[in-house]
Amino acid sequence: MAENLSESVPVFTDSPLKKRYRTAESFVDFGPEQKFPSRPVENTITVSDLKLWYGPVQALKGITLNIPKNCVYSFIGPSGCGKSTFLRTLNRMNDMVPNCKIDGEVIVDGANIYDKDVDVVDLRKRVGMVFQKANPFPMSIFENVAYGPRIHGVPKKDLPGIVEHALKRAALWDEVKDRLKSSALSLSGGQQQRLCIARTLAVDPEIILFDEPCSALDPISTGKIEELMMELKSDYTIIVVTHNMQQAARISDYTAFFLSGDLVEAGETIHMFENPKDTRTEEYITGRFG
Repeated sequence: MAENLSESVPVFTDSPLKKRYRTAESFVDFGPEQKFPSRPVENTITVSDLKLWYGPVQALKGITLNIPKNCVYSFIGPSGCGKSTFLRTLNRMNDMVPNCKIDGEVIVDGANIYDKDVDVVDLRKRVGMVFQKANPFPMSIFENVAYGPRIHGVPKKDLPGIVEHALKRAALWDEVKDRLKSSALSLSGGQQQRLCIARTLAVDPEIILFDEPCSALDPISTGKIEELMMELKSDYTIIVVTHNMQQAARISDYTAFFLSGDLVEAGETIHMFENPKDTRTEEYITGRFG
């Protein structure tokens, strides 16, 4: 541990809802609207001894983690630590990587998603993903959101209602309702990212994976995405990879810290930032490395 912890670890003032972190970015203010975890007993995802290799290189080293329902769960750690790799195991995106070998279990809805009889298309419908860079299709705003329901066989007459609902849930409807036939590529970067969230919501997932969704966005757009994720957790389980410690502190109910393919520590965010159990966690959170 550092000799002078008073200058490096979280300092809590006034009340547990308002906290100042003495880190590179000064402070994080939690308003009274933030809800802390209620310790849900039912898990959305249960991961047991998960290992992953890219060819001869082992990228994940026996990860065991329970992710509760209806929370925001952040994965933090330095570049190359395995957090994005682990995120992609949760909906089998790593299946597309040559020479990728996976061992262990990922239980979703009581079944191991790596069993041979699992329908991967259905899995990715239930476990949606929003990527680091917004990737709207080169078609209209409406067709971007309608694309998923359409290929899953939703009748044409139902699509307008689904599109409107998804855009409203993604906090984008009021900005685009009068130009649904316009190209999605005409939207700003932040709008494009919210469009991709709406596209994910349109197929009615249970879990949404976010891989650094704000890394290319300005602070205003980042704030909108963060607010949206906190709103969505009432109906979905939200799992986020982020390099931003302040973002993890602001939005997360739970946080997991990865390092060199290992899961070092996981738990409620407020406890991890206030009193991390592992010295490496404390050093990373306070900016000593990474």
